[in-house]
Amino acid sequence: MVKNIPFETNAVAKKILDASFAVHRALGPGLLESVYEFCLVHELNKLHTAVARQVRLPILYDGMKLGAALRMDLVAGGRVIVELKSVDALAPIHTAQMLTYLKLSGLRLGLLINFNVPVLHKGIRRIAL
Repeated sequence: MVKNIPFETNAVAKKILDASFAVHRALGPGLLESVYEFCLVHELNKLHTAVARQVRLPILYDGMKLGAALRMDLVAGGRVIVELKSVDALAPIHTAQMLTYLKLSGLRLGLLINFNVPVLHKGIRRIAL
């Protein structure tokens, strides 16, 4: 059961969505994820929202820190994980990936954003713990 997401976290999510719509309006679908990532970071900076790129997420198991680490595309405002895609359609594995990031990071809200769609709102999935 998902408890209410704090107002501040939702405010960051709104800025991410606003910035994503601006990027998609300007560029449209069909580019590499890295292009969308760069442009989304630029838009979030314009909105005075702190954003970290390619954030390493260590894997802890039974008290051990494994050498391998996951990489989250973006963490905005220290509150919201953003996983960017440029694929034909979001798949269940993308949702599973975000759920793993949320569980391991301790953050509560993630946005999966697939830019490879004609209408961006159809490529957005909000996932909360």
